[in-house]
Amino acid sequence: MSEATMNEDSGLLDGEVVRELADIPAVEVISRAAVMLMSSAAEKLGLGDEDPANSPHLDLDEARRVITALAGLVTASVEYLGPHAGPIREGLQSLQRAFRESSAYPDAPGAGPGEKYTGPVY
Repeated sequence: MSEATMNEDSGLLDGEVVRELADIPAVEVISRAAVMLMSSAAEKLGLGDEDPANSPHLDLDEARRVITALAGLVTASVEYLGPHAGPIREGLQSLQRAFRESSAYPDAPGAGPGEKYTGPVY
């Protein structure tokens, strides 16, 4: 077998098996998107660092945007998530609480990131 080379057009290794999106169930696509948004929000809240308040990745404006996008995705797709809905909603609420704790001037209940979709998170 020859050494794998990068395909310039796709960025994939020649011969690499790629799972077609058409073959992936919708719940898996939605769940993966939610997990990616959760990870991004956690990083932007500095939660990956020992001291989140002094994290070089801390960016509350960006975190607000990602959390709001996550809330919209979860709210719009909750009926399709089945057993995945509970853990994803809990993760979203944890991020919303972490955002509030990170803010020097916390938003009023119901005005935090994504709360127009989820309702107030205390």
